[in-house]
Amino acid sequence: MNVTPLALEGAYIVDTKAQGDHRGHFARFFCAKEFGEVGIKTSIVQANHSLTTMKGALRGMHFQRPPMSEVKMVRCVRGAVFDVVVDIRVGSPTYLQWHGEVLSAENMRLMVVPEGFAHGFQALEPMSEVMYLVTQYYGPKHEGGLRYDDPAIGIEWPLAVKDVSQKDATHPLITEGFVGIDMEVS
Repeated sequence: MNVTPLALEGAYIVDTKAQGDHRGHFARFFCAKEFGEVGIKTSIVQANHSLTTMKGALRGMHFQRPPMSEVKMVRCVRGAVFDVVVDIRVGSPTYLQWHGEVLSAENMRLMVVPEGFAHGFQALEPMSEVMYLVTQYYGPKHEGGLRYDDPAIGIEWPLAVKDVSQKDATHPLITEGFVGIDMEVS
């Protein structure tokens, strides 16, 4: 694995190295030892899966507040998605900045989403499947979201948004009192 830090502190892209032969290939996309060496929290407690059937459909931008903040390790296992992280940590030098990467079954990349970040993605192909390894149990009372089209963030989605849930479409805009996540609170 090749772990590359992004400009948003704590976020990483992981490129896997597939070993192949006539049967196909094998690749490791998670290693607690290698991740720990670069400071990535690896106490995985859940593995989640999503299927997005429509090209252009969007999921996000989701986060959990302390004490249920989580690290997500996100990989597309079928199709392709444009995966986005937004730094929402109070006091961070990259507060409200975003970064996007294409994750696909073909490139086998993994996005590491740190605590204090919002996360979402847009399907670039129909029938795209995403797997998430997460370090915290889902806490409905601690969940939050940002609007995918919030002008204060300015995410540049590669396709016109074809479908988004009612819940994701109605998160409040940053200008409506969003204060970010204080990672010192637990």
